[in-house]
Amino acid sequence: MESSKKRRGHILRNSTSFVLVVVSFCSLLVLIFSTLGLPEISLGRPYHSMINRRVSRDEELGKFAEMMIEMLPEDLAFTVFVPSAKAFERDLRLQANDSPIEDNVNNTYAIVSRILGFSAVPRTLFSVVIPFGKEISYDSLSGFTLYISKASDGMLVVNRVKSERVNLKKGKIIVHLMDGVIMEADFEQSVQPDNIEED
Repeated sequence: MESSKKRRGHILRNSTSFVLVVVSFCSLLVLIFSTLGLPEISLGRPYHSMINRRVSRDEELGKFAEMMIEMLPEDLAFTVFVPSAKAFERDLRLQANDSPIEDNVNNTYAIVSRILGFSAVPRTLFSVVIPFGKEISYDSLSGFTLYISKASDGMLVVNRVKSERVNLKKGKIIVHLMDGVIMEADFEQSVQPDNIEED
């Protein structure tokens, strides 16, 4: 009886030791792999080239888009849906070659920072994580809700504004270049009346 209890105790100790060794070994493997920074698994041919694409110097986003991105810390994960230079000019009447009058610069900075609040999300959102046929929503930095879906060509649609380019990277910031400005209706009305030109 006594020896049978000893055997069970010995087996239990050996089983516990075995489980601890396996868990320790797996943890060590995870640590080694994460330290080595092994490449990501390919998500298929069409999407592979869309991930981790850095913005090159000759691939200009535009003055105001760069201004928006510079307002965010590069070492934190953000996704920002920046308007193209054409969209800034068309929708907000902001032109990159405007004269640098101090009032104009302060007004421009205020507008661009508000647009950033409406169009930046404090998380990483590559286009591949957005499912086809479904709409997902996230709150922007200002609390404005962004409704994001994916068009049949793989481009993102955010609050009915379609992207021109997706998955550009600046540090840890993911940039999607949009063919329009994402903003709430009240702000849109406040910037439109003074800037609308008569035909």
